[in-house]
Amino acid sequence: MSTLLIATTNLGKLKEIKRFLADLPIRLVSLKDAGIREVIKETGKTFEENAILKAKFYSEKSGLPTLADDGGFEIDELGGEPGVYSHRWVDPTRESSDEELNTYTIERMKHLPEGKRGAQLRLVLALMLPDGTIKTAEDSVHGIVPIHPTGKLSPGFPFRSLLFLPEINKYYNHDELTELENEKYNHRKKALEQLKPYIKRYVLK
Repeated sequence: MSTLLIATTNLGKLKEIKRFLADLPIRLVSLKDAGIREVIKETGKTFEENAILKAKFYSEKSGLPTLADDGGFEIDELGGEPGVYSHRWVDPTRESSDEELNTYTIERMKHLPEGKRGAQLRLVLALMLPDGTIKTAEDSVHGIVPIHPTGKLSPGFPFRSLLFLPEINKYYNHDELTELENEKYNHRKKALEQLKPYIKRYVLK
């Protein structure tokens, strides 16, 4: 069975990716499974640059085809902040906890009135194929951040507890969405669907 490295230490992301690739006859391994502890500096100025950096770095370390991602929260009225700095928004010298990010985001948005609280979660996936080719896919989900969010955290996904989808009257928490709602709204699932043809053609053997 072919192996694909999922280049993340985020258990929430790993669980979700495994769920959405469960229909493929492929062995998915994490950085921990591969014995990789090195952390690459995300020096890219865009989600795509960071995703590609990670896919290349961890593929070279492991010798395996590798799937990496980068993404974050973008608040319309704050000019797209925090963007690529989503997990270092509170303190640029370190990654913040889910609770810190949640609290800080609410504080930064407290002056924004209803009607100007639009935001989105955007994601770019990068797939490093066995021949060294890189394929990327992007997707996003847009909603609003209520003035008084629920406060319920989704481990590993701090901004999902803030992003409300008015169309279905739910927060963007994959555990709260039905299967049909995940099919329609989950941006990671939709990005993975774009890459599945390449995984099937170039990774599965």
